[in-house]
Amino acid sequence: MRPHDNPKGYENPHLLIAPAELADSIDAPTAPVLLDLRPAEQFAIGHIPGAVHLDLFGLSLIDTSPAPLAAFSWMIGHLLASRGVEPTRPVVVYDEQSGIRAARAFWFLEYFGHPNARLLDGGVEAWRREGGLESVEAVKPRASGWVVGADAERLATWRDLSDRLETSDVAVLDTRTDGEYCGTTVRAKRGGAVPGAVHIEWTRNLDETGAFKSADQLHGMYSEAGVTRDKEVVTYCQGGYRAAHSYLALRLIGYPRVRNYIGSWKEWGDRDDLPIEMPAIVR
Repeated sequence: MRPHDNPKGYENPHLLIAPAELADSIDAPTAPVLLDLRPAEQFAIGHIPGAVHLDLFGLSLIDTSPAPLAAFSWMIGHLLASRGVEPTRPVVVYDEQSGIRAARAFWFLEYFGHPNARLLDGGVEAWRREGGLESVEAVKPRASGWVVGADAERLATWRDLSDRLETSDVAVLDTRTDGEYCGTTVRAKRGGAVPGAVHIEWTRNLDETGAFKSADQLHGMYSEAGVTRDKEVVTYCQGGYRAAHSYLALRLIGYPRVRNYIGSWKEWGDRDDLPIEMPAIVR
């Protein structure tokens, strides 16, 4: 979206950028660092001019204890800095639509304290629909010296989530599929869900074009399920990707306290000392 243009009514519209505004900014003196989070073969076929490739998919954390979390954060921060990310330049992330790869990179940038991170709403598909040019030229990034921070209020560990169970002002949000939530699809040592979790699959954040739904639609969906903005929300999935997507959706509509449980079900489900439940899907 262009400055002051907020057709979907978001409280934080600056977290997204529309294709037209991105096209205006690519050649500007303050051009953003443009990160393409898609698989390498898709990037090679064609990407937004000036973009650099960074595929973080598969880099997951399954132990959110302090030492592994610090090492993992350093690794992801180093990868971002190697692509030229620094706090003095805007960053725009994108994938094929408004997808989980880009959303997770966006979450990392916010967690690390970057002041101006945005996601291309609708991704490459929206860029193409609006006539955006593509390139096959690979741009060599200039590494920065960015030393990332850590905003603890944007992240949840297994301890954070465990401490919040049965707390009235906390909503635990399960963003996985129906099968994962009710335990028929098992992707860890145990299947099931975090006790008391509200189930809203991440795909429901998007409209038929793959862009984020309007603020009214998102507000209605989450509020009806009891995930209201007066609560702290902890999102989770299998490895923090889909959870990051719902984190961004809630940030867009102004929820002030949202955390991504980065270890998610792979960590929680593998630990025998943490409680689970086997909920039924209610339609």
